[in-house]
Amino acid sequence: MRISELLSLQAIDVNASVGSKAEAIDYMTRLMEKSGNLNDREAYKKGVLAREEEGTTGIGEGIAIPHSKCAAVKRAGLAAMVVRDGVDYESLDDEPADLIFMIAAPETGANVHLEALAKLSTILMDTEFKERLVKAETAEQFIRLIDEKEDELDGKNEKKAQESAKGGFRVLAITACPTGIAHTFMAAESRSLLRRWRMGYIRRKI
Repeated sequence: MRISELLSLQAIDVNASVGSKAEAIDYMTRLMEKSGNLNDREAYKKGVLAREEEGTTGIGEGIAIPHSKCAAVKRAGLAAMVVRDGVDYESLDDEPADLIFMIAAPETGANVHLEALAKLSTILMDTEFKERLVKAETAEQFIRLIDEKEDELDGKNEKKAQESAKGGFRVLAITACPTGIAHTFMAAESRSLLRRWRMGYIRRKI
């Protein structure tokens, strides 16, 4: 799965204006609806808000990734928006969010939302790449940047696999709970970002 395959031009706004977390979520669900991924926008929105009640999806460093897996979703998809002035998203580092991705996943089937969460977390750990996304002037440029980043990561992963094979290692199988893996990964990354922010190693550009 590639992030760029889940995004559509209709579901991206690189110059959004929202005044609160509630407005951001409402607007993002409308973007998701435009992409044709939903059966029922209001029901999907309720799922997103229910997830936020469990804990904020504002992971820090200007990034938020709200998501929901529910029956209101017709097919898996992503929506994205840039809020250039930032919006208070109740993030873990108390900083405003200026880049928000929203994930929609059908209630049945594969855990696409977990795979998307993990992949988004990976590419957005690159702060320079994140800032390039925030500065994108068009939806087309936004998707192109993501596509190029995924190509870069795919190339690195392939190289690592080849090096491991040369070293005589061979992975036969990995089995575990995918939900636990993704949620643990997200929590660990969020804590790491917050810890580094508090120590002064990460400085957000304002």
